[in-house]
Amino acid sequence: MESESILITGAEILDVNGVRRASVLIEDDIIREISADLSPGDADIVIDGHEKLMIPGLVNTHTHLSMTLFRGVADDLPLDRWLNDHIWPMEARLSGEYCYAGALLGCAEMIKSGTTAFNDMYFFMDDVARAVDEAGLRCVLSHGMIDLGDDEKRRAELKESRRIIRKCHGMADGRVMVALGPHSPYTCSEELLKETASMAAEHGIKIHIHLSETEDEVKNVLESHGKTPVEFLDDTGVLGPGTVAAHCVWLSDDEMEILADRDVKVSHNPSSNMKLASGVSPVTKLIERGVNVSLGTDGAASNNNLDMIEEMKTASLLQKVSLQDPTALPARRVLEMGTINGAESLGIDAGVIEEGKKADIVLLNVRRPHLVPWRNPASHLVYSASGSDVETVICNGEILLDGGELERINENYVMEVAEEAAEELTSRG
Repeated sequence: MESESILITGAEILDVNGVRRASVLIEDDIIREISADLSPGDADIVIDGHEKLMIPGLVNTHTHLSMTLFRGVADDLPLDRWLNDHIWPMEARLSGEYCYAGALLGCAEMIKSGTTAFNDMYFFMDDVARAVDEAGLRCVLSHGMIDLGDDEKRRAELKESRRIIRKCHGMADGRVMVALGPHSPYTCSEELLKETASMAAEHGIKIHIHLSETEDEVKNVLESHGKTPVEFLDDTGVLGPGTVAAHCVWLSDDEMEILADRDVKVSHNPSSNMKLASGVSPVTKLIERGVNVSLGTDGAASNNNLDMIEEMKTASLLQKVSLQDPTALPARRVLEMGTINGAESLGIDAGVIEEGKKADIVLLNVRRPHLVPWRNPASHLVYSASGSDVETVICNGEILLDGGELERINENYVMEVAEEAAEELTSRG
């Protein structure tokens, strides 16, 4: 069955190309035409874009989607206690159905706040893929691998990753892709990392890893391997153009040069880094070296939401205050991080409103008191707006949110299922 064409009329468009006003015609999953001359008779569905701001769908390049179930259970703790005393014990009780419920909740939250694609590392990823398929988003999924030097565990983790590749890569008409997810340099053996690099090359898929998130991690890797985390990963072959490295807080100048030379994509997670007091990533230095830096929310247990519009503001303000430079990371640059940089990091032909690109589009209502007077779209989007201003979300040419209402999944049902799953998980502790 052919999909219905969609025409968005007279919207103000904002992306890396600047601001302009036009109508946009979507056919199948592609932006077919952008023009001031399009008329309502040109499409099956017409959306009035007047008094709306059109932006590319936001791309969340690092999250743990099913951790929505852990929202609010382990706040105000350092990372080691947060993980060892709370998160890992609860994760040991996870099941496929729990992860499905948490992922479905995360999809609902992301759609309602303007995210159309995300990069996820967690467990029971085929159940996460099932939720994504139902919700209509794009994603790159990876099974989080941890072996801690245990050969049997290493084999099991690689086996599970192979299963997820076979089962999920390319499903949902290509909206779901699979990557390899070695957790970090301090939880993965050298053997696991080398096999990850080899498997990624064999299957032509990406790698998603945590890197230099805390000062303790750097000390741990230096003591264990006599190298910094970046140097260690570089020796294993993990670093390359297809690698998305999350956090990258504690980096030396030499390490930043390695990341730039290897064309590693960096996912900056400012809210999580601030909440866990991990530190401040040298984002401006990375950008100066030509590194593609995008944005991620991390999981809802360390953020505690998945609102990428809020993440853009946080990213900008954090760089300004840490560098004591109000010109650092301006609104236009952080918009680039949240859209086209993320799309390029994940290999998605989107992130910009251009003819021929994938039709991943978001409309925000600009007639809100906190957005008036409307005079500077980039500034208002980054510094004044929030995810609640999103009215329409289109992903892959399909309307997922219309007038603030979810189209493919039932919001109340999703919340009930997730609430029940979260209660069972925490009560079993």
